[in-house]
Amino acid sequence: MTDAIRIRIVADQIEQLFQSLIKRDYAIFGPTVRDGAIIYDRIEDTSDLPRGVTDRQEAGKYSLASRPDQALFGYAIGPHSWKKYFHPARVKLFGASTDNGVFRILQEPTPPRQPTALLGVRACELAAIAIQDKVLLDGPYADEIYRDRRKEAFLIAMQCTESADTCFCSSMGTGPAVPVVAADITLTEIADNGNHWFLAEAGTPRGGEVLLELEHQPAGEADCLQVSTAVAAAGLQQKRRLDTTGLREALQDSFDHPHWDEVAKRCLDCANCTMVCPTCFCTDIEDVSDVSGDHAERWRRWDSCFTTSFSYIHGGSVRSSPKARYRQWITHKLSSWVDQFGTSGCVGCGRCITWCPAGIDITEEAQAIRGTVNHGNT
Repeated sequence: MTDAIRIRIVADQIEQLFQSLIKRDYAIFGPTVRDGAIIYDRIEDTSDLPRGVTDRQEAGKYSLASRPDQALFGYAIGPHSWKKYFHPARVKLFGASTDNGVFRILQEPTPPRQPTALLGVRACELAAIAIQDKVLLDGPYADEIYRDRRKEAFLIAMQCTESADTCFCSSMGTGPAVPVVAADITLTEIADNGNHWFLAEAGTPRGGEVLLELEHQPAGEADCLQVSTAVAAAGLQQKRRLDTTGLREALQDSFDHPHWDEVAKRCLDCANCTMVCPTCFCTDIEDVSDVSGDHAERWRRWDSCFTTSFSYIHGGSVRSSPKARYRQWITHKLSSWVDQFGTSGCVGCGRCITWCPAGIDITEEAQAIRGTVNHGNT
């Protein structure tokens, strides 16, 4: 039933979408401009959206620019990924205290969480959420923190009609088109020739209920054709690609490849690539106490395979060099991840390329390895 709900709404009616979600008690998170970037944060209405703003991305470079139109979603992606709402960067696990020599574990009651609506989720980001679902929900040890934040989320996808220079989702099969059933609502924005409108499609019953509350017109065949053409054009714009044919095996056979030394000369071990990656999920446990020592807390925080302490065991770090740490990251992401979870750990969003200070390009590094270790490359 829901796949038949496909409507056309004008840009001004996006405000009605906000009101419909607020009426259902959703806290809305979406794109907004802050500190020279388009980030994801709590938003209240369309005035918070990056109207008329686009991004310019290259390897190691990011900047904002004005658009000639008033597109609300006329950008690619920024430094944030949606995983921070489901798999938070830092979360308190419990506290402990001593009182007159008595030690107590303090399990603070979890307050009721307001359900969240995520607005503007790109196709590659939906693929990343699906990967994190597989890692943190579908395994034998589901993460309760992730599960509690994920279960009520209302996803509003936004199909891309333009690609950034660093995008390569089309070669990973994760975009730019959104499978309709992957989100509650899928939007596509068209802003050209003075016309500014959205095609809206429902992927779930609750998405259909929201759409039918908006002022709208039925979407015609011409509307759907214009949208599909624009989305296809975004895929054709992409200059980068990652050929995954035989890549898993090539990386497994390249432990001593001389190219690892070359990339290590450039890598700064800053961990930016893992922090901006929408699928990386590694964490560490941190214990902190007050000055008196009477109160302590245990926190879980994001960690990275680029930190020297990440692989530390008795006697030292297993991966003590930048070469070993970069090799671990890319080999896990593109090879052993497939063995663990049945899919690549990369969705082609290009964030690791844009936000690497040295401009290291994962597509180039993978090709440099596979260029001399041939497993199915043509």
